[in-house]
Amino acid sequence: MSELPSETAAEPATVSTDGSWRDSVPDASATDLENLLGTGVGAAQEQLERNGGFLPFALVVENDGEVRLVAVTPADAAEGSEADFDADSMISDLTELLRQHRDEFRAAAIVCDITLLEEASDAIHVAAEHRDGSLFAAVLPYAANPATHELEFGELSADTNEPGVWVD
Repeated sequence: MSELPSETAAEPATVSTDGSWRDSVPDASATDLENLLGTGVGAAQEQLERNGGFLPFALVVENDGEVRLVAVTPADAAEGSEADFDADSMISDLTELLRQHRDEFRAAAIVCDITLLEEASDAIHVAAEHRDGSLFAAVLPYAANPATHELEFGELSADTNEPGVWVD
């Protein structure tokens, strides 16, 4: 898992926006980014509940509006690491793959499992960007309930994001 410091938190599958984020982005771009966010969070939650974890993956909104999943094969973790695979390497591979094919889609998101250091919690992280330069990211903390061992999801919160696909 990648480790990122946490931010503040809102509601699963939707991010509470005070209007400032959406007002600064064209409607079509905001719709694409929100679609990627919702799809990414939903797919990650499903994998967590079914398998107890998930590998980093990407989603794209193709030029025709179709949402597609993009995945790469995991690399082995570095010797001496406790992980079975190198998530950071997978994220780098996904980013490079998205850069190489960015003319084929209008928006992209990378979804990964992170550790929120300040809260000592795991979280789903979705970092989305649009070809017009619009960016949005969100974090959804989760933990197993000690009594039931079922996953409980916290509040979805906005996070910062840097462009990775449409940069030159």
